[in-house]
Amino acid sequence: MTERIVAWFNPFSGIAGDMTLGSLLDAGADLNFVINILNNLNLDNWDLKAEIVDRNGLTATRAVVTTYEEHHHRRWKDIQQVLQSAEIPERVKIRALAIFEALAKSEGAVHGIPFDEVHFHEVGALDALIDIVGSCAALESLAVTEVHVGPIAMGIGTITAAHGVLPNPPPAVIHLLKDFLTIGVDLNVELTTPTGAAIVSALAISSGPMPSMTITGSGYGAGTKNFPERSNTTQVIIGIATSDKSSSTNSAEILSELTTNIDDVTSEYLAHAMTKLKDAGALDVWLTPIIMKKSRLANTLSILAKTSDAHALTNILFELTGTLGIRKSEVYRITQERRVIQIQIDGQTIDVKISANRIKAEFEQVIAVAEILGLSPIDVARQAEQLAANQLA
Repeated sequence: MTERIVAWFNPFSGIAGDMTLGSLLDAGADLNFVINILNNLNLDNWDLKAEIVDRNGLTATRAVVTTYEEHHHRRWKDIQQVLQSAEIPERVKIRALAIFEALAKSEGAVHGIPFDEVHFHEVGALDALIDIVGSCAALESLAVTEVHVGPIAMGIGTITAAHGVLPNPPPAVIHLLKDFLTIGVDLNVELTTPTGAAIVSALAISSGPMPSMTITGSGYGAGTKNFPERSNTTQVIIGIATSDKSSSTNSAEILSELTTNIDDVTSEYLAHAMTKLKDAGALDVWLTPIIMKKSRLANTLSILAKTSDAHALTNILFELTGTLGIRKSEVYRITQERRVIQIQIDGQTIDVKISANRIKAEFEQVIAVAEILGLSPIDVARQAEQLAANQLA
């Protein structure tokens, strides 16, 4: 069986064409191989170099594309002709065409015109052609057979493009990344560009955690800017895919964690706040005893929530605790695949959760059934879980 060589992109600070190319060069793609393929596009007035830079303490490769032509608006048909007539490896050609087709369709959808009539603006420039075809050539240099992508960071605010001021992330990026896992980052910067979004949209066969693989290399591609609190890079990890039989049934999602330190609220009020937060949609709420300055006893109140619920839960937390500050961070939650079966005990129904490593009766239902039947909750739970295990045998 042919080895499956995987490239998993981790756009924790977004992704752009030059960052993609830089990450692959940093992971070991041959720059001369890439340049030779680009030369076969028969396009003049460009130059590509790779330079090592520092991005917030992380060493990365920046792909520096220099062009010597005026900004050029190319049509989708023009780019098709350039790529189809070029003597380049077939997989490079197929991947590059797929990326530009994805861009054309997204631009067409956003502006309400047929995709084959789209005139590219920023992405039609010569440097974007170099970034996209260069990235495909770098994948070929590394013999990558499949591409995957992790959660993609998106900024906020506005950007200025050929069509004027647009929301950030821009409409084309949103269209390209439909059904992809994304992360909102509180930076008024275009972290993910249409070119970067198109590359992963066209090539990635999964969106989520890193697939099972034996890691053989990795790299970081640098963006132009240097952020004070975040490395402006795209990470790529290269590896040999492991057998499907060993793949995990776990799933992962990006959630928000809200935390605040409280030293002047009684336990009764904290218990009330925790109940209200759960009722409002918090996935989990917990208290951790801490010691604050001047040796004051206090608690850290933590909330795990869907990102879409974080704002509303923050307001509830301010209102019910009077805290003056709340910390918010993005976290992975990895959950094991599970299902629920219903068990009957003397005519009473109890839900039992089944996972690969555990069988667990629903506690509140166990208590209710124990009260009705006059039994010990421990005995009811043990009986329900044993009946569930028997069904699975």
